[in-house]
Parts: sequence; structure tokens; C-alpha cells
Amino acid sequence: MTTTEGGWELPVSERELTILTREMDEAHRQTLPAMRASAVDLTEEIRARQDHGPRDASRRRFLLGAGGAAAALTLAACSSGKSSSSSSGSPSAAASGSTAAGQYTGDLKVVALATALENQAVGAYQAALDAAKAGKLGTVLPAVATFITTAMGQHADHAKAWNAVLTGAGKAAITDVPLSNQPATLQALGAATDVGTVAKLALSLEDQAAQTYLFATYNVTSPAGIATAATIAPVEAMHAAILNYVLGQYPVPDDFLPVDKAASPTLLTV
Repeated sequence: MTTTEGGWELPVSERELTILTREMDEAHRQTLPAMRASAVDLTEEIRARQDHGPRDASRRRFLLGAGGAAAALTLAACSSGKSSSSSSGSPSAAASGSTAAGQYTGDLKVVALATALENQAVGAYQAALDAAKAGKLGTVLPAVATFITTAMGQHADHAKAWNAVLTGAGKAAITDVPLSNQPATLQALGAATDVGTVAKLALSLEDQAAQTYLFATYNVTSPAGIATAATIAPVEAMHAAILNYVLGQYPVPDDFLPVDKAASPTLLTV
């Protein structure tokens, strides 16, 4: 346990956190080829649907049983079960969007939501790094900074994959955070004065993202969309698990990961 300036304590050693971050990064790199391939498939499915109408649902039922179940088991192994509260239903004032309202429909609305959530996480981690450099969070241990930088890069990779689907379908990319809970998120980040507070906020975002992806595996119509969500979800769950360690909360596995913290597409302001 390491005590930093300001009194916040890292419950695990820096060495342990470094190892966990390295394993997280390795897992992410292993998923990248499958994530990118399924994102390409999703783009092709959407284009085909636009040209020829819905495709046969039998493949979707197969993937719901295989990909969706696999994602649920993997996420359950990483989940905390007892972690943080969600802002998925926040009634906060709408954030400004980068696109015209209502252009994302059907599965593309879920893709847009996923992109916005990834951008939100990238922004949150960047805000944490900026606050650390400005001395607003007290001492930030090198292992903590490395975790933040690594997780932020992984969210950026996910956002890039989702944006490629949007642009491939002829829609505008989402480069900001068009979510109605974004003002509240930024306000909370701005008020943070130590790493522990930032970690709690990041955990709420990671839980929301992981559960949203799990929810998507059972609620989108596209087989490739299900596969993409199922590929990304375990990485988000690893982020959440490590943040639980950072907060001194041992991530006890759940038999089934809940989806009560999953974000609703109604959060989108585009």
C-alpha cells in the first residue's frame, strides 16, 4: 500500500498495478484483429440492409447463443458486482452533438451510443491526466498514470472502430460526446481532488460501457454488431476490475453480469 500526497492510498503495490495493466494491454491487443474484422462485417451488413433489406435472422440467433453467451461469461469473471452507481439515466442538460439530430436509427443508433461512450471515457481519462499535470490530484504514481494512458488508448481504438462503421454506412463520425450525462460527468471530474475520486468516476463509466455492450449482444439485430460488442466488452470489464483493485474493492465475480448500469440510447443527443 502506497500513501500519496493528499492522503490517498493505493491499496495494491505499483508492481501489481503495472502487471495488471500489462495483462490488460495484452488482452486488448489480442482482440484487435477480431474487433476490426467484425466491424468491417458490420459495415457490410448495414450497407447490404440499406440496399436489399434485413438479412436472415438465423445467424443472429446462433451468435446470440455463442458470442453473447461467451461475452456474458467473460464479463462475469471480470465484474465487481458491487461497484459504482450509474449515470445512465441522468436527466442532465443535453451536450452539444457533432451531427444533425435523429440521423442514427436502428443498429446505427447503438453504434453511435457506443462511440459516444468510448469518447466519453477517452475524455475522462485525458481530463485526469491534465488535472494530474496541473497538480490538482496530489501525487499521481507512475503506475497509475500508465494505467490511465493505456486504458485511454484502448477506448480510442474502440471509438475508431465504431466510427469506421458509421462512416462506412454513410453517416457522420462522432468526435465529441453527444450524451445528456456529459455535463454532469465533466462537473464531477472538475471537482475531483485526488486519484481515488477520479478512479470512482472512471469505474462508473467502465461499468456502464461493459454492461451496455453486454446488453447490446442481446438487443441489436446485426450478427456482426453482436460480434463486435462481444469482442470489446471483456476489455471494458478488465478496466473496471483493475479500477476496483485501485479502490481497494476486490472484484468478486458474478454468475451473471447485470445490465442495470447499461446506458440507454435515449442518452444520445444526436
